Amino acid sequence: MVNKTAQRQVEKGRIYITATFNNTLVTVTDEKGNPLVFGGCGMYGFSGTRKSTPYAATVTCEATLKKAQEQFGLLAADVFIKGIGPGREAALRVIKGLQMEINRIIDITPVPHNGVRPPKVRRV
Repeated sequence: MVNKTAQRQVEKGRIYITATFNNTLVTVTDEKGNPLVFGGCGMYGFSGTRKSTPYAATVTCEATLKKAQEQFGLLAADVFIKGIGPGREAALRVIKGLQMEINRIIDITPVPHNGVRPPKVRRV
């Protein structure tokens, strides 16, 4: 059995928030993109339609970021937000309230340029 060395300290990192209509997922990574802490609404006791509420996103984001601060000493972060779910604004409000230095907030929601291919013409 290998002894675990001291927990590494990560002052700067990235916070990825994925806000879908059914859930809100929060991933905290280091600057290279290696995940440190992950959290979803289901991990904090929410199930069914309660996962898709702004309150669930608030609890999830707060618990995940506090865990990252305690374990890794996270002080500053870039925020990447994706999706248009109800937890989007709530998660950003939590990050602002945690006295964490936010370098930038970037929206990485995918936008279709031309959509999908239309169905073939119907012949009657």
